[in-house]
Amino acid sequence: MYNRFLTLRKELYNTEQKTLNYNGCSQQLTLLKKEIEWLKEIDKFALQNSLKNLETAYKNFFSDLKKAKGKKGVGFPRLKKKHGCKQSYKTNLTNGNIQVIQNRLKLPKLGWVKFHKSQDITGKLINVTVTCTSSGKYIASILCETEIEKYPQVTENIGLDLGIKAYLVTSNGEVVDNPKYYRTQKRKLRSCQKKLSRSAKSSSNRVKAKNKLARTYERITNLRDDFLHKLSTRLIKENSIICIEDLRVANMVKNHKLAMSISDASWAKFVVMLEYKALWHDRIVQKIGTFYPSSQTCNHCGFINPLVKDLKLRVLSYLQ
Repeated sequence: MYNRFLTLRKELYNTEQKTLNYNGCSQQLTLLKKEIEWLKEIDKFALQNSLKNLETAYKNFFSDLKKAKGKKGVGFPRLKKKHGCKQSYKTNLTNGNIQVIQNRLKLPKLGWVKFHKSQDITGKLINVTVTCTSSGKYIASILCETEIEKYPQVTENIGLDLGIKAYLVTSNGEVVDNPKYYRTQKRKLRSCQKKLSRSAKSSSNRVKAKNKLARTYERITNLRDDFLHKLSTRLIKENSIICIEDLRVANMVKNHKLAMSISDASWAKFVVMLEYKALWHDRIVQKIGTFYPSSQTCNHCGFINPLVKDLKLRVLSYLQ
């Protein structure tokens, strides 16, 4: 549906200079169901949500086009491929078509499906997104509307300095080691990639090698996310105000000597976790400007010495 209506919208604009919005696509989808019988076998919300995703892609492109002013931003919507794209669909709750009872999940057109529940599901069900990962696992993300139990209020404030050798250093002197999950699994990744490249195309061994490589990448992602979630939750629980430098990661990864280490650290994801958890629990995450001379500023009186402007960070840290 996404590819069909994207092609239709492009052809309509090129030939008649007309645009087709979501309502027009939805009306044509209703007529299309009468022509193609097997479309009735598919969950109707999955088809409608694909059209909504297409409409969102158009809006993001045109809104970002105005903000970018010649710079590279969100690209024009592209056709979905069978391989290489995220395999998922979303269905909405209506008339009890989605239910959860213990370890069983009811989905439209599929019925009851057994699943492993990662956490208790509380609150009002809104929708479910079913995703097939590259390793062949199916994940159901269940969106619920519920009240969040906020952490008790505290008076502690803290400053964080993100790094590569140590993941972060706090203003209290605590040093959190960098686990470097990608580097520790690099040898195993190389072995899996070799097996994949040496296997014959369209063979069963190639499928096995591909799945093994995907599982290795998935394990690295899960380990990193687990580390970031536990660290961000602890910082939010123990502190009321968290000050952190506003890093420009996109510019930093242009340094090819540090790009892999910076990507492995995943600073941007960590900051996002801090921000939304702070919003949940009435905390404050204050970002410090990139060009603020924090390394040249005395941590006792706040004096900025222009003579130490060109010193290296390791010397500055020793002087402070």
